[in-house]
Amino acid sequence: MMMEDEEAEEEQARRLQAELKAKRLAEAEDAEFPDEIDTPQGVSARQRFAKYRGLKSFRSSPWDTREGLPPEYGHVFAFENFKRTAKRAREVVARATDGSDSCSVLPGSYVTVVLADVPAPTAAALVQRTAAAAASTAGTAAAAEDVMALDDVPTVGAVTGHSMPAGVVPITVYGLLQHEAKLSVVNFSIKKAGSYAETIKSKEDLLLVCGLRSFRAQPVFSDDGQGADKFKMERFLQAGRTAVGSVYAPISYPPLPLLAFKVIPGQTPQLAATGALRSVNPDRLVIKKIVLSGYPVRVHKTRAVVRLMFFNPDDVRWFKPVELWTKSGRRGRITEPLGTHGAFKARFDGPVQQRDSVCMSLYKRVFPKWPKLVGQLQEQQQQAGSEVCQLQALGMASFA
Repeated sequence: MMMEDEEAEEEQARRLQAELKAKRLAEAEDAEFPDEIDTPQGVSARQRFAKYRGLKSFRSSPWDTREGLPPEYGHVFAFENFKRTAKRAREVVARATDGSDSCSVLPGSYVTVVLADVPAPTAAALVQRTAAAAASTAGTAAAAEDVMALDDVPTVGAVTGHSMPAGVVPITVYGLLQHEAKLSVVNFSIKKAGSYAETIKSKEDLLLVCGLRSFRAQPVFSDDGQGADKFKMERFLQAGRTAVGSVYAPISYPPLPLLAFKVIPGQTPQLAATGALRSVNPDRLVIKKIVLSGYPVRVHKTRAVVRLMFFNPDDVRWFKPVELWTKSGRRGRITEPLGTHGAFKARFDGPVQQRDSVCMSLYKRVFPKWPKLVGQLQEQQQQAGSEVCQLQALGMASFA
């Protein structure tokens, strides 16, 4: 059994090293050839890239924010004016804490919190956890009194030596501002930590800690363009460059710092990135760009025959309306397919060189990954139909 366990651990370590190596190679390739991918030969390009479209200009071409939304967007909350809502939520808290609101409880008051519809196993676990925390606290207080009775000044280690056992913590209750129990698309400005040397890929699983909340998420990275209506997706979080990470998460209001940890089973979590809350906006357009490339095999002034961009004449006809461009700055169009292997004729706005590369840019909108915990809660809601499950699914109670 021990030999089998050792072999399994070695196999897992080798697999992890291979994954890290592949991610590093992909990041280096993306830095050298940004957005370029190879056209698949086993499946037609019009099927593989059916969700993509061409744009005349990435900056100025229109894109409908309500087009092609995933089913998960039916569960998220959108603000008409996020800054105004945050201001009003803080005003409500200010009225509650200064005593001007007759229904509020003043700070420093003792209150009784009643939890309704709690399952019996969960209630038993909470009671046991609270009792263990209380017993540990009493032991710590007694130890502190014994230390203070001595003539010597107590050291930090003397007191912390009787601290609460690992894993035993008291129950913490905190209040939420208006709408903070609802779910939306939260955008964080994020920057890779200087001490973290590994690759951070878009939609990679991270542990996000922001304020009192911590949850697992797979953020989609995009560039931090100011004043733009569309934002290009970043495949990797580059060192020294600030990006925006978009996730499905409970609504929060700025200022709110962010710590992102990479959690690997059996290892201590590593700080991978830091940042802060930017906005709560489901309408932020994160656009993924891909570039298909081909090579001119025959050139005559402004005309060229291009190969290796497509491998099927039907694909050439499908993408004929999309504009072509070369790395030397020429713009052109597909005129007609040539032969049965995906070659085509193209015409450009100036002379084309045979050593140049012919490219086509395609775009599609991407969305964050739906959290697994919310999906499980929604399945429970469909099976049981209880009001508690509905509140948990919409309010992300499991994220707190």
